Amino acid sequence: MLEAYLRYQRRTLLSICSGLTADELVLAPLTSNLSLLGLIRHLTKVERTWFRIRAAAEPIAPLFDPALGTDYDFTAVDPGQAQAAVAAYELECRYADEAAAPLDLDHPVPTRDGVMSLRMVYLHLIAEYARHNGHADQLREAIDGVTGR
Repeated sequence: MLEAYLRYQRRTLLSICSGLTADELVLAPLTSNLSLLGLIRHLTKVERTWFRIRAAAEPIAPLFDPALGTDYDFTAVDPGQAQAAVAAYELECRYADEAAAPLDLDHPVPTRDGVMSLRMVYLHLIAEYARHNGHADQLREAIDGVTGR
């Protein structure tokens, strides 16, 4: 159920973004630096960090150099990179699923503050997606009036 609900949240994000141009994906129509492309880039980073780097301990680099700042995924959006960013997101989700598949839900996952189970990682990501999908809904409505995707 955890895997299925996370897949649902992932599909929701892509559904909210579908049909928009690259230029629309980088719009930040609210009073922040938040854009749909920024959310895609951020959640790509989150998938890699939690499942591949932390849970599976894969020896791979973070998606973005930490020296670029914590908001780089949100601020460095370029319409010319939109298609590649969506493809990278979809690929990272697949890699995340593959990394988590052989692990038990009680598998210990290191965090900045200690350790949590893989089960808690799933719950954490479901909550993170739910929050960001709410942001995505508001962004999409501000861009073209579309709601309920």
